[in-house]
Amino acid sequence: MSRKETASPIHRLRRTKAALLAVSLTLAGVLILMSDTWLGQIDLGAWTWVKALPLGELGGALLSAGLIGSIVDYSARRDQDEATSRRFRQIISEQAPTIRDAVIEGFAFRPEDLQRISDSRQLDTIAVNAMTLRLGDDQFAREIYADLRDQAVQAAERWHDVQVRIRLSNALERSTYRTSLLDVVVEWEYTTVPADSLRRFVCTNDRTVYADLRRDVPVTSAWYIAPRPGVDIAAREVYELLELTVDGRPQSIGRTTHPTGQIYTATLDDDARRGEPVRIRHIFRTVTPAWGHRLFFELPQPARNVSLNLDYTNTSIADLRVSDTIATARPARIGRTPASAPGKTLAIETAGWLLPTTGFTFTWTLESELPQTDAKRSKAA
Repeated sequence: MSRKETASPIHRLRRTKAALLAVSLTLAGVLILMSDTWLGQIDLGAWTWVKALPLGELGGALLSAGLIGSIVDYSARRDQDEATSRRFRQIISEQAPTIRDAVIEGFAFRPEDLQRISDSRQLDTIAVNAMTLRLGDDQFAREIYADLRDQAVQAAERWHDVQVRIRLSNALERSTYRTSLLDVVVEWEYTTVPADSLRRFVCTNDRTVYADLRRDVPVTSAWYIAPRPGVDIAAREVYELLELTVDGRPQSIGRTTHPTGQIYTATLDDDARRGEPVRIRHIFRTVTPAWGHRLFFELPQPARNVSLNLDYTNTSIADLRVSDTIATARPARIGRTPASAPGKTLAIETAGWLLPTTGFTFTWTLESELPQTDAKRSKAA
C-alpha cells in the first residue's frame, strides 16, 4: 500500500493547506511583479507616488517565499515522513512480543474477541491449527476436529443430568408358547433448552423409516421393533407413550397409527418455550422377546453426566451384561445389586460429556439357557 493511500485525512488536509499557501504566495508575487512592470510604463498623473512603492521587492519576496517554501516544505515533509515511519517500525519491533502476548491472551480467555473478528470458517481453521500443534499430526487433527464439530457444534440441544431408568419384567399374559416376551418400561429425564416446541415418539418396523427418523433429532425419538408374526406394530400393547412432562407439568399427547407403526405427538406448553432450561421427562413402554437377548439405547444429543439404571428383578434373566461405546478418558462406573440383596439391578454412571450416538447395549442369558448346575445355583442365589 502506497504512502498516499495510508495518509490520514488530517495529514492530507495539512498538506493541502500548505500547498494552497505556497501557490497563493507564488501567484501573488507574480501578479505584484507584473503590476509593478505595468505601472512603470504608464502615466499615473496624481497617482505617480504609487510608483515609489517597493512593489518589485514585495513581489519578489512573495514569489521567493512561495517557491522556496514549497521546496522546503516538500523536503521537510519527506524527511518527517521517513522519520515517522522509522520510529513507527521501531516501536512495532520493540512492542511486538507484548502485542503478540496480549492478542494470544485475549483470544485464549475471551472467546467473544475471536467471534468478533472471525467467521465460522476462520474459527475452524484456528481450532484445527491449535489441535495440530497439540497433536503433531495435521491430518489427524483435521479429521478429529471435523468429527467433533459435526457431532457437537451442529447439535440442536445439549442435555444435562440425564437419567435413564429401565425396568424389565416378564409379560406372561402376552407371551405365547413359542415366544416369551419381556415388558420394557423406559423413563428418560434430562434438563435442556428445547430447540423445538414439537416432540414426536415413533415406533416402526421399517428399517428405512427408522433410519430417516433417527436423523430428525431432537424432535423425534424413534424405536424399532423387528417384524414378527403375531406382533401388531400399531397396537398400544406393543408400544405406548405413557407420559410426557416439562418441569412436572403434563403435556397433551396425540396418537396416530399407520401400517408400519404409530406416532405420538406432543406440543410443549408456552412455559417450555421461553428459551430457558427445563426438566423434560417422558416414559414409554414396549415389549421385546426374551430370546432376543439384547436391548440398545443411544444418546441422540450431547449429554453431560449420564446415569442409567436397569431393573430386571421380575424376569427369568440369570446374567445381565452391558457394553458401551463411550469414547472418553474416564470409563463408566458400573454397579450391581449384591447377590445377597433382594432384587436385580444394574447401574451405570458417567461423568462429563458424551457425544451423540454414544450407546449402551444390554445383553442377557436366561435361566433356562444355563447349564443345569448353574441354573440350580442361580435359583438358590
